Amino acid sequence: MGDIEIADLRKIAEVVKEKYQYDFSNYAMSSFKRRISRILELYNLSVEGLLKKLTTEKGFVETFLTEITVNVTEMFRDPSFWAILKKEIIPSILLNHKSFKIWHAGCSSGEEVFSMAIVLKELGILEDVTVIATDIDHTILNNAKLGEYNLKNMELNEKNYIQYHRSGSLKDYYEVKNGKAVMDKSLIERVSFRKHDLVTGEVFNKFDLVLCRNVMIYFNQNLQNEVLTKIHSSLFKYGYLAIGSKESLIWCDVAHKFIVVNNEEKIYKNIKD
Repeated sequence: MGDIEIADLRKIAEVVKEKYQYDFSNYAMSSFKRRISRILELYNLSVEGLLKKLTTEKGFVETFLTEITVNVTEMFRDPSFWAILKKEIIPSILLNHKSFKIWHAGCSSGEEVFSMAIVLKELGILEDVTVIATDIDHTILNNAKLGEYNLKNMELNEKNYIQYHRSGSLKDYYEVKNGKAVMDKSLIERVSFRKHDLVTGEVFNKFDLVLCRNVMIYFNQNLQNEVLTKIHSSLFKYGYLAIGSKESLIWCDVAHKFIVVNNEEKIYKNIKD
């Protein structure tokens, strides 16, 4: 199959943008190349074969999106982050609001959404919080709504939960059915799962807390800047933003509109409209 040329990657991005209005032109090149290589291998395709499939098989774009955007995720990833959220950030929001709104931007297969729902339930405020969870990919959103996870993944999820909570068990929140962990659906009764493209989508609401964790590592700096500007416009003044541990706000255009709340956990507060 050989190495993929930059020109090939650009051509693939062009076709997807032109035909389906998904824009991958500002994705981090190394990450995009890795994902394209995986698709070629999985489906035994050449670059020409992939272009043909994208052009002639309308349904294939969903498969393509799933492979390009799928993020490795887990429940209570970075347990110390969730502990800070529960002990400090959410109580701060509650000082001014009995009910509030959360946006999970790039929610992937839903592990983060269920983690949040568990935190809210433990705080006794699950009914008071409106949660919107978005992703670019229909397939992965449907998986998130189902809340069914491989049992082998639950070992790590359980370990994370214990580190975050120091007691109890994640088993209180799921049942084992047909060899899968099926999450308690009541956790996500107030969650609205929506298709939304962080790259081309508009600002659609205002939130008190936005989580966009481990999404922007796949974008180049220009795109990170654009996305962070949109996220800032989606936050109420004094709302909070959480990004991934390997991500940064420092260099972006809206950096001066935030203060650092917790540098280690990458939590920021919006202080300027």
